[in-house]
Amino acid sequence: EGNLSELKIQWNKKKSLCIVLCSKGYPDEYKKNIILKDLNSIKLDQNTFIFHAGTKLKNNEIISSGGRVLNFVGISSSYKTSRETVINLIKKLNWKYGFYRKDIGYKVIDL
Repeated sequence: EGNLSELKIQWNKKKSLCIVLCSKGYPDEYKKNIILKDLNSIKLDQNTFIFHAGTKLKNNEIISSGGRVLNFVGISSSYKTSRETVINLIKKLNWKYGFYRKDIGYKVIDL
């Protein structure tokens, strides 16, 4: 409704981590209009999220439309577990036209 005054923010002590899945070639010339065929088969729970960035719906299928395609988020008691959860979600998508940075989270994870 366009009214953010009723928005209630609740802080959480858990850790969250987001990894962006990009289309190969990004940030230069990247592939578009590629079907994300396994996206609907990924099971999410109350601590996992996928946010669309560069996608669109065409002929009842979700396809890529931008360089930054999806944002995968995991919430847990540790950054390491959040990171592992997110990477497993990305692997389940099995989108051969995408890539993600492998170094996300290392500055806050004690490996």
